[in-house]
Amino acid sequence: MDKQHAASGAATTRTAAHYFLEGLADTGVEYIFSNLGTDHVTLIEELARWQREGRRAPATVLCPHENVAMHMAAGYAAMTGRGQAVMVHVDAGTANAAMGMHNMFRSRLPVMLMAGKAPYTLRGELPASRDNYVHFVQDPFDIGSLVRPYVKWEYTLPSGVVAKEALRRAHTMMQSDPPGPVYMTLPRETLAESWPESKMPAYPADRYGAVTLGGIDPEHAEAVARDLIAASSPIVVTAYLGRSARAVDALTRLADRCGMRVYEFMPTYMNVPRDAACFGGFDPKAGLAGADFGMLLDVDVPWLPAFARENPRTAWTHIDVDPVKQDFQMWGFPTHRRLQADCGRALEQVLEAVERLASPEFEQRARQRRDGWAADNEQRKANLARAASQPGTAQALSAQYVCAAVGRAISSDDVVVNEAIRNSPAVLGQIPRSKPLSLLGCSGGGLGYSGGMALGVKLARPDARVVQFVGDGGFHFSTPTSVYAVAQQYQLPIFTVVLDNGGWQAVKEAVLRVYPDGEAAGVDNFQAKLAVRGERRFDRVAESFGAHGEYVAEPEQLEAAITRCLAAVDAGQAAVMHVRVAAL
Repeated sequence: MDKQHAASGAATTRTAAHYFLEGLADTGVEYIFSNLGTDHVTLIEELARWQREGRRAPATVLCPHENVAMHMAAGYAAMTGRGQAVMVHVDAGTANAAMGMHNMFRSRLPVMLMAGKAPYTLRGELPASRDNYVHFVQDPFDIGSLVRPYVKWEYTLPSGVVAKEALRRAHTMMQSDPPGPVYMTLPRETLAESWPESKMPAYPADRYGAVTLGGIDPEHAEAVARDLIAASSPIVVTAYLGRSARAVDALTRLADRCGMRVYEFMPTYMNVPRDAACFGGFDPKAGLAGADFGMLLDVDVPWLPAFARENPRTAWTHIDVDPVKQDFQMWGFPTHRRLQADCGRALEQVLEAVERLASPEFEQRARQRRDGWAADNEQRKANLARAASQPGTAQALSAQYVCAAVGRAISSDDVVVNEAIRNSPAVLGQIPRSKPLSLLGCSGGGLGYSGGMALGVKLARPDARVVQFVGDGGFHFSTPTSVYAVAQQYQLPIFTVVLDNGGWQAVKEAVLRVYPDGEAAGVDNFQAKLAVRGERRFDRVAESFGAHGEYVAEPEQLEAAITRCLAAVDAGQAAVMHVRVAAL
């Protein structure tokens, strides 16, 4: 830097909001998914200044509801691995974002949630002091408590002079394995502080960064390989290994090489291609009884112990980004070997060891197991085809039939976002997925995620069609007016399929599992029906915000409606197809 430029820099004074925006850009944040309020005045002013000066700031995506902002960040992070910023309004915005924080925390997706904080000065003592009624009522005792169960790190920015370092810390924490949400609050007076540029420390990018997992100790890799070679019936259970394309490839090659059956339970990604010979379906119970060696790979709940019991003689190895489940108060799946690692690299190491140690006897056993899969695979395909061939009736189409029709109409490059809940078996079974990151779900328990996630996926993958499956209950939770307002404003055409079974079937099923012959069953009232009287038209909700809408109540209407919806999406218009399906 020359002396004249240095002198000019020393004389330049900027607000903390300026340094904050610089810090976001320095960490590589591309988007700020936002729902702003009176606490963000200095940031809004600074963004306008940057626009006038031609400076490049992270792009703001305004979301009419925080639920959409959070889940857009989730979808984008799932596709790219890069956490983004979400900016919300004090405690009210934080409360609205809390469910999304829960979902991202459980799904191990990085996000930097930032909330403004009500001014702490009352009488104009500092710039940006309280000047509005809401500043008095939006200042709770402990704003961070609203999301504290779902964060890896939280911080209140004490001074603008540490804005960049705080953002570096936040970014490192959210991206480090296992990735997840962080939370920062920004007092209004702090953002309005001014500091000379010469007083702001530099924070070089190459000296900060996330800590990521690698492979496993070579001795462990060899031990796992020896167990695999000796096994007579090895199995794998996984759920989110597919967040890494490298891991999908490694698992597919290892399973095929060793004759190891792969089961997915409550998958949130495609973990092995559905047409791979090793794929055994979505119910591990079929493989548990006979397994003598098993691997849990990136999975939180491998089966439900109330309905499936493992063989006590099975030797289990668990490889996971979080094998101890550090944020689960109770877990309940003991294993013999627990290894914290990147599954992709670890499985490559195991495969390398298998190749070194393979014996003729192993080769023969593995080949026999592979040959034995054919009949089961053909039977599973036949069962799916039989279910897909049954269209159902008027006002009660078969969800299997609907999903099969959509599956035929989309390509392997398209991305399916699944929130069908009780109809998830139809989505998973009838829509073949063969490429990594072509299926996305959610590991959390908060409904209403798929609309925002679909928008985030479309932002990350603009050349792919994004198809969202959601039940009628989930559609209500998704703040749909916000979803389609964002789709329209930012030209993010998604295709939503609403599988309307008339209510929360999960609630009904839960009651019947505990009280199969109880009072609720006797009067057929489970407090779960959403379509009691009057007409419901979810397609018209979306049409109000520029989307194309279709309503399907007869089987013969389905294929033409799908064709029109996909044509609209391909032309740049979001589409919603409301389908009346049978109750479970």
